[in-house]
Amino acid sequence: MRGGSMGRWAVGTPLVILTLSAGPLHGQVSLERIENAARLLEELVETYGVSGDEGEVRKVVLDNLPDWADPEVDSAGNVWVRVGQGEPVSVFVAHMDETGFQITEIGDDGLLTVRRRGGFLPWLWEGTAAIVHKEDDPISGVFVPREDTSRPSRTLPPGPTLVDVGARSRAEAEALGIEVGQTVTNPKEFVRLAGTRVTGRSFDDRVGSTAQILALQELDPSTARHEFVFLWVVEEEIGLVGSAYAARTLGFEAHRVYPIDTFVSADTPIDPQNFAVAPIGKGPVARAVDNSSVTPPAVLDSLLAVGRARGLPLQVGTTNGGNDGSAWAPWGVVDIPFGWPLRYSHSPVEVIDLKDLVVLSDWIRAIVQGW
Repeated sequence: MRGGSMGRWAVGTPLVILTLSAGPLHGQVSLERIENAARLLEELVETYGVSGDEGEVRKVVLDNLPDWADPEVDSAGNVWVRVGQGEPVSVFVAHMDETGFQITEIGDDGLLTVRRRGGFLPWLWEGTAAIVHKEDDPISGVFVPREDTSRPSRTLPPGPTLVDVGARSRAEAEALGIEVGQTVTNPKEFVRLAGTRVTGRSFDDRVGSTAQILALQELDPSTARHEFVFLWVVEEEIGLVGSAYAARTLGFEAHRVYPIDTFVSADTPIDPQNFAVAPIGKGPVARAVDNSSVTPPAVLDSLLAVGRARGLPLQVGTTNGGNDGSAWAPWGVVDIPFGWPLRYSHSPVEVIDLKDLVVLSDWIRAIVQGW
């Protein structure tokens, strides 16, 4: 092994980062592959899809699958692609939804009361631009800030999150085509930073969705060692709804599940460096432990062996949050959460490194072909 260290994962260890040679990460990732990944990720990121309203995202996923794929859409709205034949059956799953808001009430004064769809800090949005998503034409507005002059702190007074679209009555708001149940977000844009760093919103889980598509685009399906099911699921952010439906559909048929999702990283200037440390740009991350699952140590050892054989970098660590794979727990399926390090998760300014995305797609292909 070059340029890194490897050791056996020990249950109970608070944090382990095992990096397989950082060198190959730069050597394997060509500029052409970086730009191809960036184009696809930009299309997915700039497509809106709050939990329960993933239709436009699903169209982008379907449009970018390779010609050999034979996708199906189930009654929950999940996209399925099956690759290879024979047992055991393994599952890759990424989710298509993003955090946001949903209108619950149109006030007499024209203000919109909204509820969260997913877990995040609503005060990050207050005072920023808002978009009410309508099928024909989105409506611009602003998330109304709450003021508390009695105490100089971040603690905000209790109250609902409100959106102002310029209407001064319920009738004016309804005349704009606004209805209860419509989703609301702030505008988002895919922005290139220095080198291969990018920022935007909804990288969770547009990066996972992109990685699965890239893996299939570069995969020769005849090289699959056994059957793999690729899933793009709905409504992860509000309780793993799409994954639970898929898990019930597969039942005991599945053997392993690989949720391809964010590793919420402490790679920021202010976070303590004693938990969830996985630097962006140093390769994908296998979650050893999170709030919903524990990956068996033997499985982590196997992943490290695959990485060593293929020259693929891998970080292993613990973080907060759950994953789609936990929906398979009632069926006895081994849950192996796998993803990329992300700064500022569930915020308007998430940051990733495109190298991690490309190598993550290589990891997916390596598992399909060699495990």
